[in-house]
Amino acid sequence: MDYLINTAMIIGTFLFMEGVAWFTHKYIMHGFLWSWHRSHHVKHKHTLERNDLFALVFSIPSISLIILGYEVEAVSWIKFIGFGIMSYGIFYFIFHDIIVHRRVKIPFHAKSKYMKRIMNAHYVHHETHTKEGAEAFGFLYAPKRYEKKN
Repeated sequence: MDYLINTAMIIGTFLFMEGVAWFTHKYIMHGFLWSWHRSHHVKHKHTLERNDLFALVFSIPSISLIILGYEVEAVSWIKFIGFGIMSYGIFYFIFHDIIVHRRVKIPFHAKSKYMKRIMNAHYVHHETHTKEGAEAFGFLYAPKRYEKKN
């Protein structure tokens, strides 16, 4: 039974993180920390972007919860929330940095409607190069309106 509860906490946290990522992207990255995120909306030849600092910032709660969960028996369950956050970060890296932006070169061609839709939504987001006016702030979910009409 514990296995099911722990798995549910990981999956629930993972799903919750899409909302956290959307909110953070819209109101923080395109808000008061645009000075970091701007680097992601301009073409450049650098391997790293100032925007990559967000990955470090977002890893802090995950690492902290995992360590706390292993070190303090009374809150051992909290490590599964940390694993959920970590799982979302891994999926984000694979989708955003590898598949969409090709920061790691792999052969990949989207075939599913879902992948095409979330990739198109992200490309629509990048059509705006300013702090204001952007749309499509999610990473692993995009409404059907972002399906390309072929």
